[in-house]
Amino acid sequence: MIRNILYSKYGIEVEEETRIGIFEACIHNGELYTLVPIGNKNNEEMDELEQLVQHLVESGDRQVSHFLATKEGETRVEMNEETFCVLQNQQLTRFTSKQLGRKLGKFHYRGRTVPFNVEKISRIGKWKNLWEKRLDQIEGFWNSMLYKEPESEFDRLFLESFPYYLGIAENALQYLVDAELDEEPAAVDSGTICHNRFSKETWMGEYYIKNPFDWVFDHCGRDLSEWSRERYFQNIKTYHRDIRNFFRDYQSVMPLSAFSWRLIYARLLFPMHYIECIENYYSASHEADRLFLEDRLKKFLSQSKDSERFLSYFFENVEVPMKKMKLPAVGWLAT
Repeated sequence: MIRNILYSKYGIEVEEETRIGIFEACIHNGELYTLVPIGNKNNEEMDELEQLVQHLVESGDRQVSHFLATKEGETRVEMNEETFCVLQNQQLTRFTSKQLGRKLGKFHYRGRTVPFNVEKISRIGKWKNLWEKRLDQIEGFWNSMLYKEPESEFDRLFLESFPYYLGIAENALQYLVDAELDEEPAAVDSGTICHNRFSKETWMGEYYIKNPFDWVFDHCGRDLSEWSRERYFQNIKTYHRDIRNFFRDYQSVMPLSAFSWRLIYARLLFPMHYIECIENYYSASHEADRLFLEDRLKKFLSQSKDSERFLSYFFENVEVPMKKMKLPAVGWLAT
């Protein structure tokens, strides 16, 4: 499909097709073209993403994907009753993970200087409501299953484990509320361009590109905590040095405030990994996906004590002066 769209709408004739993740793509004259379905994003959200791209390009970011305009000057095209856009990258390089924290810090630094209000894709100040909504949905589902016989091993594990994770989630919500009440945000706490889920894989595909469809506008702690969570679960025995270096490198660009650290910790404490596992299992349509998620849940449950230790020693591991910054500890965590 991408060859037809590039030729008919953009006047670009290509022969070879490839893929970038789940997307159709082509390379032509050393430039990458990626076809992305817009999905449920509305025009206002798309307008904001286009403005953010333009801002980062003007700020000197060479890896950002551009929205390519058609021969008629449009950045969205219709094909087979679906709306698409074509993203263009003019510099194709490989990503090296060396000093990833510093690279993310520079990305956030540029994102903080956005000269317009970002509203439609903003998550600033919305964590509490979004977390509570997801938690309430799962709790309602859990309540509906309480008096039924479990139909699967996953059902049984979910029924037994949910009260524990509900308690942790409530701790995270309280930690977040207390941070917003107690701390005064600093310059580093201004909204910036973040990712839905930032991980070591985000920029490490076949080419080093920054896809605007990955973005939301949020506090920098979103990316820092989600990267740390993913790194921890990747290997619970070897994460210490990587996470410590990641935060050192990040703060070489801009030091984090007490408010930042409290938001990072609240987000780490909130059991997003568990919630997404439950949500994905009960919305999965293929047995293979359900089996994979059942194994994933078993792994999370078997690591619960180790996860508590990770949270308990997090500030110490990343060399944060807790007393000086007056960062509260969560007393029940394993020590």
